[in-house]
Amino acid sequence: MDAPATKRVIIQIVTLLYILLFIYAATAKLLDLENFTVQLGQSPLLSAFASWVGYAVIAAEFLIAALLIFPKTRLAGLFAAFGLMVMFTAYIYIILNYSEFVPCSCGGILEKLGWKEHLVFNIIFVILAASAVLLHCPGADVKTALNSKGLAAVLILLSILSCCLVVALFISSEKIIHYSNTLTRRFPHWPAVKKNETDLKLNSYYLAGVSKDKIYLGNSTAPLVMTVLDTSLKQKEVFRIGLDKTNYPFKALKTAVEEPYFFIADGTVPVIFRGNINDWKAKMLLQGGFFFSQAVPVDSTTLIMRNHKPKTGEMVIGKVSLARHGAAVQNPSLLQKQIDGIFDTDGYLKYSSGLHSLVYLYAYRNGFTVADTTLNLIKRGNTIDTFGHAKLQIVNVASHAQRKMAAPPVIVNRQCAVSGNLLFVNSGIMGRYDSEEMWEKHASIIDLYNLSDGSYLFSFYIYNVKGARLKEFAVSGNMLYALIGDYVVSYKLGSTITDAYQQSGKIQNQ
Repeated sequence: MDAPATKRVIIQIVTLLYILLFIYAATAKLLDLENFTVQLGQSPLLSAFASWVGYAVIAAEFLIAALLIFPKTRLAGLFAAFGLMVMFTAYIYIILNYSEFVPCSCGGILEKLGWKEHLVFNIIFVILAASAVLLHCPGADVKTALNSKGLAAVLILLSILSCCLVVALFISSEKIIHYSNTLTRRFPHWPAVKKNETDLKLNSYYLAGVSKDKIYLGNSTAPLVMTVLDTSLKQKEVFRIGLDKTNYPFKALKTAVEEPYFFIADGTVPVIFRGNINDWKAKMLLQGGFFFSQAVPVDSTTLIMRNHKPKTGEMVIGKVSLARHGAAVQNPSLLQKQIDGIFDTDGYLKYSSGLHSLVYLYAYRNGFTVADTTLNLIKRGNTIDTFGHAKLQIVNVASHAQRKMAAPPVIVNRQCAVSGNLLFVNSGIMGRYDSEEMWEKHASIIDLYNLSDGSYLFSFYIYNVKGARLKEFAVSGNMLYALIGDYVVSYKLGSTITDAYQQSGKIQNQ
């Protein structure tokens, strides 16, 4: 076979391979479009553009295949095939070398191939397309075609442009996902692994505190009983809390442990007791003052609180010092009123000892507030959903002098935990590309945020136990402890999460 015939055979073989590849790949994606879009939505590179990138890739593959079929447009098709395959190759290279995590699957036609094998496959097809373009030059033999500076320059320029486009999409997507997200989640591979679980036989427990080697469980139906578990959840001790004064109309006694002390409080009286975990006996250190619905220890003598204004009942963040005989301060501007200052400001008050800051996450809107221990605002941030305004229907019941919700509210954030500079949020809103079956039947989603700059990092699952969903959780270092139905469950956090901890303890001011 002479050189021109050999050249034509090579071009035809490469063309046929690309036609088969693109038609098969585009058809497979189109038939499973929802799954393909979900995979793009969870990609570390293209999450923000998944809604249109999926359609664009499918259209491009069909169009290029059509160009390759006809001799008059074949050269243009080969150039386009080369450029698209360079983009696919650059995408995988960035995933493997610069992405925050590597997804479980590459998706598409070669879903069962690993990422490195897929990279090799793409490089081979890039070489095939480049060879076909060089050999396509009319009247050129193999040697002169390979030395064609013009075609080589076009291929190099096309490679640079293709790589630049992928890099630009990556940088833009990263900025949108981390700081301007519209509820597109990322799920790294195994960020948290379940370790142990124990059946508590009751669902009335709550997390009173966690430390390096202990989990403290209070009980809403037995408020003066403390159950202590080791981190394996196997060894259990039960203690009876003793109060030096009990002649109060307690309605909501709740315990919080900050080793070696514990605090037990009832904001409806209001009273605060403090004791030592060595004997579980507590003395009353504060009686009277502001009514409160949440109290979180900062240190042995200071608690931050969610207080209620006497006349209106509106919520406000305050601080009380037990060392100064209950001296209290408040900052009414920390919580932002939208409707009534009561329901619309409902949420979860936490304290980060690593940042020496309090964090307040709203339940019915996508906001959180960070302040220092003197109650000065540091920053305001947002979770990744779009509920900037609480969706509540509130009515006044004049006969009972009460305000009530007229319809079930849209719960945006169900629960949260803080550890160091990380905010863990159990979201109440399903994401754009989340699995509906996983959301409804199998697991709860935890979204992770960096409090230092307010950015969203990624998400992971906490799985249901015997059909029960996550009720409450706490994080200590590389361990997460969750109450799910009657069970307490522990998860070990992987390096994807622990590497996000920062040692500086600084927050960027808003």
